[in-house]
Amino acid sequence: MIVRVATLFGAAAFMLAPFLVAADCECGYSVNKTTDETYAVFTDLLESDFLTLSNITEDTDWAIQSWSVDKEASKGPYGRITEPRNVVSNPAKSTNTSEGLNGDQAGLELYVRKLGENEEHVSVAEVDSRRTDMRYGSFRAGIKATDISGTCGAFFWYLNDTQEIDMEFLSAQINETSSPVNLVLHSALTESHGGDAKGTPTYKVIPLPFNSAEEVHEYRFDWQPGSVSFYADGKWIDTMRDARYVPQAAGKVILSHWSNGNPLWSGGPPAVDAKITIQYVQAYFNSSDPARARDHATRCKDPNAANAICEIPALTGPPTPGNVHFFSQAASGNMTNNQTVYANDKKESSAPRKSAGIVTAVLIAAMVAWVV
Repeated sequence: MIVRVATLFGAAAFMLAPFLVAADCECGYSVNKTTDETYAVFTDLLESDFLTLSNITEDTDWAIQSWSVDKEASKGPYGRITEPRNVVSNPAKSTNTSEGLNGDQAGLELYVRKLGENEEHVSVAEVDSRRTDMRYGSFRAGIKATDISGTCGAFFWYLNDTQEIDMEFLSAQINETSSPVNLVLHSALTESHGGDAKGTPTYKVIPLPFNSAEEVHEYRFDWQPGSVSFYADGKWIDTMRDARYVPQAAGKVILSHWSNGNPLWSGGPPAVDAKITIQYVQAYFNSSDPARARDHATRCKDPNAANAICEIPALTGPPTPGNVHFFSQAASGNMTNNQTVYANDKKESSAPRKSAGIVTAVLIAAMVAWVV
């Protein structure tokens, strides 16, 4: 028996040898060139490809929101109610097209509904990442906005109302001659202005060289200590550097589409149902979870080893099917080892598990071979 056990682990070690040096990205994912001041490496990832997802409830990286606030808390003429019916999966017909099964742009659809007679709450949509341990990182989303006036579409990182990083699209601003994105850092300064960031230096309206409601474009923000840089289709558009107003704690990513009728922001509500479409979300970040830090220290033996750190590809134009890179879709299946994911079983949605990777697979194969 002792000989068999030794043989088992000897065989396993032999089988593992070529793979122990083959795992990629064990030390993280990098942005920008190593010679750049903004070069950074992030340890964890979240990647969601909504072109391939038939039902958002199967991707338990995300929690569909269901709550309501009255008009006072909503700070507008109307309250808001988030409803699961407003979050609709529309996967692509095939891998070579961005056309969805319903004929429109494929992706995750977030609806704001027109106000019904005598209704006091606008029916809106929001999905939040289940990961709430995101502290610094590069966050990207492929989004098609709407030009149906009266809504606000938002892609943002959030802890609370004084620690928030926003990229927002006000549909009333989008037309044939205008298509800006609103960049906001909410901080204690915003709070001192009654919750309105417009009078602060951390609010900027940036014109885009395209109509954000005509097709999907990638919006990205890189959050590092003391600064947040914003991008559209891979091109830098602005950086906010005042460390007093840059978040420092951990939080989550949120996708939302809403209206409260406030003429100073969302306007509306819309006269007809309006939707924005999310093609994908990618988040590469550091975790505030001590267990994740220990995991990284264990798997990252040599950050200078070949492929130990993987560069995150940057887009050079609008995203199209096939030109957006997902480490989790790599043919090798070996670029997300030890990353925390959530089971696709709803019953397990509250319990994270770790991607075992090829090492565990080889161990199992060795054990099966020994038993047989």
